[in-house]
Amino acid sequence: MKYVILIHSSPEPWGHPTTAYTAEGRQLTADQLERMNQDFEVLMTELSASGELLSGEALGDPARARLYTSGPNGPVTTDGPYAEAKEQLAGFFLLNCATQQRAEEIATQFTSPGDTVELRPLM
Repeated sequence: MKYVILIHSSPEPWGHPTTAYTAEGRQLTADQLERMNQDFEVLMTELSASGELLSGEALGDPARARLYTSGPNGPVTTDGPYAEAKEQLAGFFLLNCATQQRAEEIATQFTSPGDTVELRPLM
């Protein structure tokens, strides 16, 4: 079954990896950050080798997003995404896992200081 891991974060300035730009991430030592980066590279290698990682992308600054809705006179375009939201969607990873338990196991490995990870099955 396919799952998407959504990374929500509020880095300032907007950048990737988000941990380097969040208040929580800035509190980590250089050694902690290096270890996290190494662990992440190992995880990506393992998921690629197993065929479970289908795709993943970091997303650009939400200040450059545009929203499109339907208004009474046709389409309406506004700046986005949602100004009142502190955390924004920072990136995603598309997985193909045999079980939900496996997808949950993988999702926990994507957590990092200052980020929230959401796991959602695809329809």
